[in-house]
Amino acid sequence: MSISPPATRGGARVRVQRVGTFLSSMVMPNIGAFIAWGLLTALFIEKGWIRSVTDQWGAGSWVAHIGGWGDYASGGIVAPTITYLLPILIGATGGRIVYDTRGAVVGAIATMGVIAGADVPMFMGAMIMGPFGGWVIKKLDALWEGKIRPGFEMLVNNFSAGIAGAALAVVGFFGIGPLVSAFSRLASNVVNFLVNHDLLPLTSLFIEPAKVLFLNNAVNHGILTPLGTSQAAANGKSILFLLEANPGPGLGLLVAFALFGKGAAKLSAPGAIIIHFLGGIHEIYFPYVLMKPKLILATIAGGMTGVLINVVFSSGLRAPAAPGSIIAVYAQTAGDSYLGVTLSVLGAAGVSFAVAALLLRTDRGDSDQDLAGATAAMEALKGKRSIASSVLTAPAKISTIVFACDAGMGSSAMGASVLRRKIRDAGFADVSVVNQAIANLTDSYDLVVTHTDLAERARERTPSAIHVAVDDFMNSPEYDEIVGLVSRAGKSVAPKTPEPIAQEADSDGEMLALDSIVLSGVARSSAEAIDEAGGLLVAAGAVDAAYVEAMHERERSVSTFMGNGLAIPHGTNEAKTGIRHTGISVVRYPQPIDWNGKPVEFVIGIAGAGDDHLALLTRIAQIFVNKEQIERLRTASTPAEIQAVLGSVRV
Repeated sequence: MSISPPATRGGARVRVQRVGTFLSSMVMPNIGAFIAWGLLTALFIEKGWIRSVTDQWGAGSWVAHIGGWGDYASGGIVAPTITYLLPILIGATGGRIVYDTRGAVVGAIATMGVIAGADVPMFMGAMIMGPFGGWVIKKLDALWEGKIRPGFEMLVNNFSAGIAGAALAVVGFFGIGPLVSAFSRLASNVVNFLVNHDLLPLTSLFIEPAKVLFLNNAVNHGILTPLGTSQAAANGKSILFLLEANPGPGLGLLVAFALFGKGAAKLSAPGAIIIHFLGGIHEIYFPYVLMKPKLILATIAGGMTGVLINVVFSSGLRAPAAPGSIIAVYAQTAGDSYLGVTLSVLGAAGVSFAVAALLLRTDRGDSDQDLAGATAAMEALKGKRSIASSVLTAPAKISTIVFACDAGMGSSAMGASVLRRKIRDAGFADVSVVNQAIANLTDSYDLVVTHTDLAERARERTPSAIHVAVDDFMNSPEYDEIVGLVSRAGKSVAPKTPEPIAQEADSDGEMLALDSIVLSGVARSSAEAIDEAGGLLVAAGAVDAAYVEAMHERERSVSTFMGNGLAIPHGTNEAKTGIRHTGISVVRYPQPIDWNGKPVEFVIGIAGAGDDHLALLTRIAQIFVNKEQIERLRTASTPAEIQAVLGSVRV
């Protein structure tokens, strides 16, 4: 089956998913900061772990100084961390997602405005002002792109970011900050009402189904994390962190499948238990629920049980547990809550197991056939492929992998080279990794890797393969996950010793002539860079002039940004008739240019008449995953040095 999702998606649920995913992308990179704050809180607040010990030693003053209590109530580290550091990190991350470094700077400034204008920790405000700040400066930069006189770029960039940030800080101070404060107080009152009237367990009626529908990020990071953090700042812990993260309901469900399931569901459940309970990847159990929707009753019952136990024991976490692993849960458990949290996990798992076991033992469905379809449905709900759930449907062995792109001569060749090296280094020398144009694909591969924008076309031509989409060709995290998938699906063999490319240095020189290497490019945009690299190919007689327009056409359909500061523009598959002979051009930019929001230092133009350029592309791929080699290219003072670096790598 295909790991890639269907292309057509819509409706209110999908919009909520996208919002939740965006909120999660602001919070998750900063979980380390939340953990640091949780540790500072646990250790140094007035009721912290080490106060009693230091009091006996007569050293309590320095603990109070750090924790900000007693004679030091106006200082310390704990309060400033939650008031300033965490929201600014979230705001800067949101701005960076929208518009890289400039977006991060303006987003952080804008976030400072809502912090100063509010009387509660401004996580919600940061999630609003950070991305908004990035969006504003992105639009402002677009207004005068290409219109600034040379020499004034830094002046305009710095003042525009400063002015925009200051204006947004004022808007946040007087507008967004008070509004978010009012909403936070209202939401806190609702939570307090549920707690005071013993109704908090009823939230599982919404949270457990929302998890399976991938709406949990919007609930967790949009509501529970901000409110829970405010509660933890005041009380040292919050039960809200456990409403969604408790691994008990999913654990009980999977244990029931391991004991009473059938076929593939029964066989895959033990592995899913490890991924879910220890790894914290809760989505691994979603296909089991989607396969038999009535099992949502088991997770709801388990979730309500866990929340009820935490309410009875007044237990909670100091900070968010992300991912929802039992390890992360215990790492964030407040000092007086270990018993309650442990019982809540065991109780949730026990009730979920009992209900699921009853439903499974009275069920007559075919789990063998249902699990694959349920996994596909889960991925469609999620909106992207799930490497974690691939353990449920992986083929017996993955022996053929193809990296496909539009023309099959540039990005796919380099991506295949990087992935091939990773798979070979992992000990799978018998796994074939090749590159191919999408138009030439046949449904004969075990796994297909493509750029995100091309995934649907590739899936149409290879419907029986596993499909993985990537955005960064040089160091995509999906490559390591593919290696893990290969490992789970087949048996490792001894890696082969790397051999040098069987190609003469002279042929490299013919493809990459010294005249086709520019040490200081003059382009300031991706379009100008394509013209510059393409012009070198034309000047070298490698292509007709019309080929450069085909390079622009290729860029409009799918970005040729590869990652690690490299772009490799090339023509479309149809433009190969305009190639006279294979040629490559290299342009280095001392000041990185903006390539659709990504910084690019090196632009390598490609015109491949056949396959004779692939060996050099393989070398280039290995160079741009090696920081030392990239630095050699940065410091090269002559075209000959560039040519030497590109011809020196063993692959």
